[in-house]
Amino acid sequence: MLVEKRMSRPAITISPETSLQDALDLMHVERVRRLPVVDRKGKLVGIIAERDLLKASPSSATTLSKFEMKTMVRKLKIKEFMSVSVATVTEDTPVEEAARIMTDGQISGLPVVRGEKVVGVITETDIFKVFLEMFGARQAGIRIAFLLPKEPGQLAGVSRAIADAGGNIIALGTFLGETSKNAEITMKIDLLEQGEVVKILTPLVEKILDVRTMSGI
Repeated sequence: MLVEKRMSRPAITISPETSLQDALDLMHVERVRRLPVVDRKGKLVGIIAERDLLKASPSSATTLSKFEMKTMVRKLKIKEFMSVSVATVTEDTPVEEAARIMTDGQISGLPVVRGEKVVGVITETDIFKVFLEMFGARQAGIRIAFLLPKEPGQLAGVSRAIADAGGNIIALGTFLGETSKNAEITMKIDLLEQGEVVKILTPLVEKILDVRTMSGI
């Protein structure tokens, strides 16, 4: 799956001359925590996060009056606080690569660019939605996790056994196992009962780690 399929569009952007208060107001209205900053030609020149704006705002301990604080906040410009080093992705970036960049950089969202222009934004919420789909989280079924040897044909054998019994694999994920020689597999299966799934898979896998019946949401 590519970023293009999951990004939010059009991107909500601001200019470097936007006031701190206007940027905060826009974030609250649009329910976003970071905004790409673009120049008059639409070129990406920076990014500003809500936490940066809150740090720049006068604290409640200040001796300024409310009127003075509002005036001060209105005078402060985004260009004074924005980050000019911006991690970006393109529309054809795989979603998992976008997730890796966000995780490694400890950031909650990435501008999606086409050339120098911002065409969208992908956030951690967008990634979470993909995660839910990958695991069939909103579908009813039997969720089972097990260890499987890292050998050719092992996963195919499990899938074939489920199909031969009349079951249907809704979702499947592969993760690091307990050793370098095995992998943890998580499946969600429908059209079979929990006991049937356990009976089918027990002789085919190293160990069943967890099994439960999940209701759809």
